Amino acid sequence: MNQETADFLFELGTEELPAGALQSMVAALEQHIVAGLSEKGLTHGEVHRFATPRRLAVVVTKLVTEAQDERVQVAGPPMASAKNEAGQWSPAALGFAKKQGVAPEELIEINDPKGPRLGLLRVKKGAHAVDVLPEIITDAVAAIPVSKRMRWGRERHEFLRPVQWLVALLGDRVLPVELFGLSSARESRGHRFHHTEPVIISAASEYERELHAAFVVADFVARQSLIREQVQAKALELGAHAVIDDDLLEEVTGLVEWPVTLSGSFDPAFLAVPSEAVISSMKEHQKYFHLLDSSGELLPLFITVSNIASHSPASVVSGNEKVIRPRLSDAAFFFETDKKTPLAQRASKLDAVIFQQQLGSVGDKTRRMAELAGWLAETLGGDSAIARRGAELAKCDLVSDMVLEFPELQGIAGGHYARHDGEPEAVAVCIEQHYWPRFSGDALPESLEASCVALADRLDTLSGIFGLGQIPTGSKDPFALRRASLGVIRILLALPNELDLGVLIDQSISGYPKETLQKDTAATLLNYVIDRLRAWYEDQSIPVETLRAVTATGITSPAEIDRRVQALHVFSGSDAAAALAAANKRVANILAKADGVTGTPQKSLLQEAEEKALFEALTHINDLSEPKILSGDYAGALEDLSALRAPIDAFFDRVMVNAEDPALRLNRLQLLSALRNSFIRIADIALLSG
Repeated sequence: MNQETADFLFELGTEELPAGALQSMVAALEQHIVAGLSEKGLTHGEVHRFATPRRLAVVVTKLVTEAQDERVQVAGPPMASAKNEAGQWSPAALGFAKKQGVAPEELIEINDPKGPRLGLLRVKKGAHAVDVLPEIITDAVAAIPVSKRMRWGRERHEFLRPVQWLVALLGDRVLPVELFGLSSARESRGHRFHHTEPVIISAASEYERELHAAFVVADFVARQSLIREQVQAKALELGAHAVIDDDLLEEVTGLVEWPVTLSGSFDPAFLAVPSEAVISSMKEHQKYFHLLDSSGELLPLFITVSNIASHSPASVVSGNEKVIRPRLSDAAFFFETDKKTPLAQRASKLDAVIFQQQLGSVGDKTRRMAELAGWLAETLGGDSAIARRGAELAKCDLVSDMVLEFPELQGIAGGHYARHDGEPEAVAVCIEQHYWPRFSGDALPESLEASCVALADRLDTLSGIFGLGQIPTGSKDPFALRRASLGVIRILLALPNELDLGVLIDQSISGYPKETLQKDTAATLLNYVIDRLRAWYEDQSIPVETLRAVTATGITSPAEIDRRVQALHVFSGSDAAAALAAANKRVANILAKADGVTGTPQKSLLQEAEEKALFEALTHINDLSEPKILSGDYAGALEDLSALRAPIDAFFDRVMVNAEDPALRLNRLQLLSALRNSFIRIADIALLSG
């Protein structure tokens, strides 16, 4: 049956919304509208969402105007109790018929999972879009995530920003919707300055086109692409390369409806200030894109995205240049002022900065970091003095004027000041890079000593906060311990030499005064950090069961865990893996019931051909795999062990493990124990079996 369809539009018009909230808000609006349509059985075509500073909108194409009728089966009492011995309707049947509003004769026998039952078929009329859409819209708007609600006017309506208009159309017909004291219509708004008169939306299908004619690029993604193209084109005109940060691009996209790119400049003298400070001033405070020359050096130029096509663009550019100058002047002043005080002299001020109330000051933390970083560097064959000095100075820029004004420059500012003070370049690198990686996918510290300081910083925080019992739960992680844990893992996996995480944690905990931390801190923290490997391997599409199979062996070296996980992941895709995993699970279950089997199997007690064959195969393969396991060739060792599949299958097919003879039963259990031990040296592959 051909069903009538029409495009559907809903637009929520507001005062300017925060740029960062647009994407999540419109996504939620779309999600709940689509869910509501699905619940009502209203099928449709493609769904498009639109978001600008002044509107959130969703267009659903080819929405059926009336859902198909649905045949619903209503089950009543069992057929066995539908009539009495005289063939008359039972009270249960009569009661069911009355409840359904039908005569008993209209009831039929229906099939039910519990057996034949008395029942009837009803036709549930399909929903009419025009009737249900107002409710769907109301529920979807209520479900939009709003961080902080505000009220406006005399009414008690609440939303993130005051709502000014509503548009709701099914095809070219206005749908009646009442929200925030407003009634829906077909009247939208164009650009605040370029198109001040109302925009009359003739039909849902014309929404995007008619808004574009009113100087509004309503599609967020299209507007974002347009801005990227304009910025790149403007940079090309200037013979420069524009650095387009994704977060900045998204924010700028959320600030404008009709993007127009303009370029400006600033005094080249400001290039004497660390480029990171100049970029931060432009990016964080003014939302400018910075430009680089062919050698990657910062140019005294910027690109700004205006929300207006000015008749006097030079005036707009001049205004932007005037605004950025004070910010750059502040950065230059802070930089020059800070350089007058050597970084090392700031260390004493850290004793007045609280790290955590029960764990002392940042000065205390710095001293613990220095000890741990020095020990790490010595253990790994690096320069202990460099790592120690880097840790001692790592936090000193926190009390500098530059970082107090530009917190995002911590570490970066310290590196500049260290170089100015004549500290070794390696120390400056430690200070600069000890915050690396700052986020998922970020670069790792480039030197061994910087890696040691980065590890010391994170491990000290993890040990201290875990030692107080403040373990992250749900979304609460004020000290960013999850990110710190992943940073520890990434750094350890990248080191040229292997380190045991358990030893590292013990060393970190030893830096705190006795009785400060809880007794179970080491074990709790070790399990937590190793469990963060799950996210690491999920990104590589490696199942969590593979990680669990390896960590079940008790290994606590991330590098060693990784070697085994990678080998086991490849092995798990082989034909033999599933069979061996199932067999190992069976072996583990048998041994668990045997209450601790010790000793080795005696060849003289073997009776059946299959157990003799398994014994010989196991002995031979252990000889082959032993040197491979010792050398870390786990892939080769697993390949050797896969040859045990056939003798294991034959053993379980033909041999009774729980023999009546106690000596024979024990010997067979010892054979299974030896088999399990051969695999457990690499991983507990029984855990690969569901």
